[in-house]
Amino acid sequence: MEKLSRKIIKEANQYPEKVLQFGEGNFLRAFVDWQIDVLNKNTDFNGSVVVVQPLGQGVVEKLNKQDGLYTLYLQGVKEGKAVKEHSTISAVSRGLNLFTQYDEYTKLAYNPELRFVFSNTTEAGIAFDENDRLEDRPQNSFPGKLTSFLYKRYQAFNGDKEKGFIIIPCELIDRNGEKLKKIVLQYASLWNLEDSFVQWIEEANTFCCSLVDRIVPGYPRDTIDEITQELGYKDDMVVVGEQFHLWVIEGPQWIREEFPAHKAGLNTLFVDDMTPYRTRKVRILNGSHTALTPVSYLYGLDTVAETVEHEVMGSFVKELIFDEIIPTLDLSTEELNSFANAVLERFANPFIQHFLLSISLNSMSKFKTRDLPSLLEYYDQKQELPRKLVFSLAALIAFYKGKRGEEDIRLSDDQDILDLFKERWSQFDGTIESIEVIVKNILGFEKNWEMDLNNVPGLTAAVTKDLFEIETKGMKEAVESVLNQKAII
Repeated sequence: MEKLSRKIIKEANQYPEKVLQFGEGNFLRAFVDWQIDVLNKNTDFNGSVVVVQPLGQGVVEKLNKQDGLYTLYLQGVKEGKAVKEHSTISAVSRGLNLFTQYDEYTKLAYNPELRFVFSNTTEAGIAFDENDRLEDRPQNSFPGKLTSFLYKRYQAFNGDKEKGFIIIPCELIDRNGEKLKKIVLQYASLWNLEDSFVQWIEEANTFCCSLVDRIVPGYPRDTIDEITQELGYKDDMVVVGEQFHLWVIEGPQWIREEFPAHKAGLNTLFVDDMTPYRTRKVRILNGSHTALTPVSYLYGLDTVAETVEHEVMGSFVKELIFDEIIPTLDLSTEELNSFANAVLERFANPFIQHFLLSISLNSMSKFKTRDLPSLLEYYDQKQELPRKLVFSLAALIAFYKGKRGEEDIRLSDDQDILDLFKERWSQFDGTIESIEVIVKNILGFEKNWEMDLNNVPGLTAAVTKDLFEIETKGMKEAVESVLNQKAII
């Protein structure tokens, strides 16, 4: 069977190189490069991506052997139906290995049509390395590599303000564009680059903060033989993603004209402030993930899909989101409800096995950042405690006991947190008084919460009551008694 190439995909057009992309991994190919492919097919964007492999190890060699082509499978719930569809992505012109093709890479700085820089170098990628030097080939850090390239661009066009870039990092850190720009300027200072270059960075280049959202499981190892037979060609770069996608870009509205996602029906938004969208994602998607995990796992379920499809747990999750999280957020109710319904569809995706135990990693810090703000905001607004969020907190304490019936739970968290729970649960004697001691100690663990949660009116008593019910009646009966109860006054 032939390998995927432009020889067998005759309709794969080639476009001018308009995008420099740091990172060749599954996410960027299933998210950014797919969007550019959609733009090329549905608008006058007319641009291709040069993919740079920023590390010594990577997949650009495989990508080049396929002429930059690969197959994207989108699998998930779409308009209430399970949908699985695939397309050949032809937006990538070529891949470059920085360690073997550095001169080829620097030549890109002289391309007048190059306009965009995208990146996804993991959360640790946007970092300053004081050992990076301008003359390195390449620098160690991604921001060092970018600063060096920007300086080459500045020199190539004699500081022409029309030859700057729109730079949109996709790393999953807050205010990613601002942090990247700050480090670029830090390198300009470290390397004693001229003031006019710093001015060119400020005036000719636009650094945008962005929020990306799409689950990308990646290469389908378990089903690749079946996929190969379906496709009729061999593709070493197949990537699988969910149907849902969202890209929120904080930047000037004129970028929409150069990256016309709205004309192609893409869920890519250019906004003045991405904060409400980030908060919406963290509170609704990530927050409900974290809140449902201990409840559902102790109920006896193992995956997110099982949870939302379950009669009892499905109701618990929906009431948690719509009755307790959404009322604490600032966006319009219509927008929040739409997003929440999309989240529930994604949770029910039959093609993705999202195991609760994998989500449970570092649940204490996750509850603090994702769920505690909703709990506290709900109380501030209503002078009541949100019933399901409080119960989830009690379930979290029960989860850290490390047992589901006779089965041990493999807990994963910081050692001091694990030690705290082990010590406290070892003193449990079956009484509600000993439960209260456990609760007071966990809620008072300020190293995690950055406050003493025992000071939240009624919280200690409510968590104690719920935890005692979980321990004495079991999770199934405890959840059912909570469903449809009003908030705790």
